[in-house]
Amino acid sequence: MTSMGKTRRMMSVGLIGAALALSLAAPARAGETPTAAAGWQLTPTGTDARFRGLAAVDHRTAWAAGSRGTVLRTTDGGRSWRNVSPPGAEELEFRDVEAFDARRAVVLAIGEGEASRLLRTEDGGATWTESFRNTDPRAFYDCVTFFDRRHGLAMSDPVDGKYRILSTSDGGRSWQVLPSAGMPDALPGEAGFAASGQCLVSSGPRDVWLATGGGATARVLHSADRGLTWTATATPVPAGDPARGVFGLAFRDRHHGIAVGGDYRKDQPSPSAGAVTADGGRTWRPSDTPPPAYRSGVAWLPHSRTAALAVGPTGTDLTTDGGRTWRTVDTGSYDTVDCTPDGACWASGEKGRIAHLGRR
Repeated sequence: MTSMGKTRRMMSVGLIGAALALSLAAPARAGETPTAAAGWQLTPTGTDARFRGLAAVDHRTAWAAGSRGTVLRTTDGGRSWRNVSPPGAEELEFRDVEAFDARRAVVLAIGEGEASRLLRTEDGGATWTESFRNTDPRAFYDCVTFFDRRHGLAMSDPVDGKYRILSTSDGGRSWQVLPSAGMPDALPGEAGFAASGQCLVSSGPRDVWLATGGGATARVLHSADRGLTWTATATPVPAGDPARGVFGLAFRDRHHGIAVGGDYRKDQPSPSAGAVTADGGRTWRPSDTPPPAYRSGVAWLPHSRTAALAVGPTGTDLTTDGGRTWRTVDTGSYDTVDCTPDGACWASGEKGRIAHLGRR
């Protein structure tokens, strides 16, 4: 094994150990700050906004996007956060953010009609440029993803019976609606969930997956050509209700993926809240021991072929076997999670909660 390979394996093992330590420490109740030994370390954000959008760049740099038009950025591992919200965005609900580095990022605002917007910064949030504003009252954009620094997609709930896809080839400076000829018909009542910024995810230069719920079946749609043509596959995650379906996806490569979801209502159970694929989403099978409750976000630990974290309002779960079995390792509330190549994970959620796991 090369020295780089050894270093990456040590990063992965260290993160797994930190996550496992969560379950060995005294349980942290929602709203409490876990100790360093417990893994997740809450960071001081100075706001009570809810952060469903999260982009982890490295162990020092991360962006969070949330309610009331709030965007935060850290460059010191979460020790401090700078409010870099776009001026006049207080009425917007940011649900996704994609960051290329400490200076460049794209945020997505959700909502019907003109409430759905995309904004871009090239100077760390000092200034923002609106690059897309939806003018179709039937469209409602949920998520955005990038294949690289130039090519990306954003998705809307179905319009005229098909999901609408936006495409950019200049890093989010401009967007165009893709033709819908290669998109399968949506199921009655089907839509995406703007819950964690993970209803549209990519892996590699061309593969992208779209998560759905609300219809009779919770499906995952896959495109291998940057959104021009798609295939749809049913998952075992429960659906059949507007509150149920797949809420978050994570792919560690173009073949191996994890889906999480369930029923987001607090008084409803979420059996079979996890599923896995090893063939790029052509088939999905349920987790043998799924997360015990609704989960909205999921992320593979860096440089691991088997370990991942899933988060939701009632806790964090860890898998060390590629999503087949899960164990709860923390009970704090988070909506989304993201990990970085240099060995760190971040999570964010309600009441200004943003936490860090790993090296700082």
